[in-house]
Amino acid sequence: MPSVDIRPTRIELIKTKKRIKLAQRGLDLLKMKRSSLVLEFFNISRQVKGMRENLRQEVGDAIQSVKMAEVIEGPMMMETVAYMSANQKVDSGVKNVMGVKIPELTMSYSQTVLSNVYRTISVPVSINDSIRKFERVFQSIIEIAEKENSMRKLLHEIENTKRRSNAIENILIPELTKTAKIIRMHLDEIERDTFATLKFIKKKMERKEGAGEVV
Repeated sequence: MPSVDIRPTRIELIKTKKRIKLAQRGLDLLKMKRSSLVLEFFNISRQVKGMRENLRQEVGDAIQSVKMAEVIEGPMMMETVAYMSANQKVDSGVKNVMGVKIPELTMSYSQTVLSNVYRTISVPVSINDSIRKFERVFQSIIEIAEKENSMRKLLHEIENTKRRSNAIENILIPELTKTAKIIRMHLDEIERDTFATLKFIKKKMERKEGAGEVV
């Protein structure tokens, strides 16, 4: 803060000290927020790691189940069931995680002749098992995509919070502290000048009084 903009008054000093306290409180809140965001980021990261490991196993099991169903029921039956199966649809919404807006994905199915009840009764067990396993694979992929997107959003917010806290800690607070110091120095100098002036006036008055008594 340039010294030409500083008004060396007690009111300005009080205001500057209040701004320092406010900036310090804001800095503390930003650091707390950043710590919470980092904890949430690593928590989701651990979840994604475990989910990815499970997904590999789920994909392998699903592919193996399709091969087994094709051997047991034949390609024609597989194609017939696939034709009657529902199309999966992914809808997106928004949820709030510590002030960060994160997309929330939900999966739904369109209406089809092949309902859950009909599938259980009429579809061969091997094919039905394959359908269930691939539905689980698709659900896992959606969940992983949602969490990875959350991680990107959290990481972006962590960086923004870090920049803001660094600006307050390394620029704003030092400038305000310097301003308060300059004002304090000016006030002290004014006090010294005032004291010296009063002392000079007092001595001058004492000399006049002394001269009057002599006369």
